[in-house]
Amino acid sequence: MTIEREALTPLVARLREPRRFLQVVAGPRQVGKTTLVRQALQILKASTSQPLAQHSVSADGTGLIGRSWLSAQWEAARVLAAQAGSCLLVIDEIQKVTDWTGEVKRLWDEDTAALRDVRVVILGSAPLLIAHGLSESMTGRFEVTRLGHWRYAEMRQAFGLSLDEFIFFGGYPGAAPLIHDEQRWAAYVSDALIETTISKDVLQLAPVQKPALLRRVLDLACAYSGQMLSYQKMLGQLDDAGNTTTLAHYLDLLEGAGMACGLPKYMGQVVRQRASSPKLQVYNNALLGCHWLAQGLGLAQAQARPEIWGRLVESAVGADLLARQLKHSIGQPQVFYWNKGQKEVDYILNAGGELWALEVKSGKAPGKLPGLDAFCNLHPEARPLIVGSGGMDLETWLMR
Repeated sequence: MTIEREALTPLVARLREPRRFLQVVAGPRQVGKTTLVRQALQILKASTSQPLAQHSVSADGTGLIGRSWLSAQWEAARVLAAQAGSCLLVIDEIQKVTDWTGEVKRLWDEDTAALRDVRVVILGSAPLLIAHGLSESMTGRFEVTRLGHWRYAEMRQAFGLSLDEFIFFGGYPGAAPLIHDEQRWAAYVSDALIETTISKDVLQLAPVQKPALLRRVLDLACAYSGQMLSYQKMLGQLDDAGNTTTLAHYLDLLEGAGMACGLPKYMGQVVRQRASSPKLQVYNNALLGCHWLAQGLGLAQAQARPEIWGRLVESAVGADLLARQLKHSIGQPQVFYWNKGQKEVDYILNAGGELWALEVKSGKAPGKLPGLDAFCNLHPEARPLIVGSGGMDLETWLMR
């Protein structure tokens, strides 16, 4: 079954416009970036009477690729544009090209000056890595389409996942057909997704002095997803951890790869949020399910242990919030947590000028909610919401 992600229609509309903009499609691995562009090209080809000249290439391979490779692909597109009047150049894994932003700017500006109609779509696996230097080098020349991880509605429509299966196995479409063989599913997620992302997207493109520690930080994020953990406590959990600055840097790299992050505490003062202890959160519950399978707990065993299932449910809500945020630009919904003493709120969402306080409940209907009450007393403008038992049905929340 073919699923069309909501970013498809805007991308097709942009490629049809007479004015040229460099189209950047960014997101984590295995969220459908290449498929999205292929679908857009099929729609464009079917809706035009003239043959659409295309040149599609990928920079994926071993190590980084030099700028001459990029220039050669661009020249091929120019030849096709001269023959057909225009050409659509698609470059996948652009972050693998050394100093790609400067070379793209040079070639793009040459085409603009020469009135060549070469339209360019570039794809990259890691949002922060692909964006590095882009705004400075290509100001006014590009638009970004951001793809987040697959959400519950998409996984249910495409693969028939039940709510509980989505909570445990998460939203990697490539892994979905394997969920009925849990060990095979876990091996695929570990080898083809987690390790590939770390080795190809992070270690090759960013300074990492302790690769083993980076992997341990990810393990820690999976083990404690949905829980607040100070950097000092993280140091106590890790061997050869260095200092808190190193841990924060490695969490930033994992966030850039769309794997895990540390949610900041909501303080109402952006300059102070970074200094707070983070709440660890995976971007895709598949990472959490893979972690528990490594501990010998499959879906049935996790469901039988309320404390573990509760963490999986809370993490699924957090991952859903991040999936919504990842596709937006800066200034769109922001996700936080809040605590004061023993009072906590699972997630604080700042969206479009509205402040939401979300409490996730997977067990019995809640009685008193001291954290929610305390936060709303401090922030009367906040809108409280219970997701799960005693509030909005979890499936309704994830489907909305």
